[in-house]
Amino acid sequence: MSRGDERRQAIVDALHASAEPLSGASLGKACGVSRQVVVQDIALLRSQGAHIVSTNRGYLLGPAPARPCRLFKCRHTQDQTAEELLCVVDLGGRVEDVFVNHRIYGLISSKLGIACRRDVELFMEGLSTGRSAPLMMVTSGYHFHHVSAADEETLDLIGEALDKRGFLAPLTDYERETL
Repeated sequence: MSRGDERRQAIVDALHASAEPLSGASLGKACGVSRQVVVQDIALLRSQGAHIVSTNRGYLLGPAPARPCRLFKCRHTQDQTAEELLCVVDLGGRVEDVFVNHRIYGLISSKLGIACRRDVELFMEGLSTGRSAPLMMVTSGYHFHHVSAADEETLDLIGEALDKRGFLAPLTDYERETL
């Protein structure tokens, strides 16, 4: 790692550790460089995807920009759960949550945050204990996922892949209006 890379990492670490804005001058002093070098480093970090916000009091790490998200209604057997999740993550999607719309209990949901094959593996290991069943079991296999991805095209591909495998179920008019 070059000195510049180490300095930029130190800047990100300092911003991450601070709840208050840090001035370019204070970052420069901590890194042993001028404020102008910090300004250049901030520009480079931003070009590499860092979410650094400039304020009148200094720099802050900002939240990552929201990714496009789409609601998918699915239906499949419990044995097909891993296949469904892998279908999403292998195309670059992130399964944000799962929820069911139970006729008596209403909406029941859980955050998932499944973004890679390892996440799917851990989720499936949790289910394999037999102590809990997937939410879809209380609604005859029907369930919903909010799925996020880098862009709308990826969400289109995920929808097509889920449909091709027979996992997509059509939304009712009521669901379109309320969910």
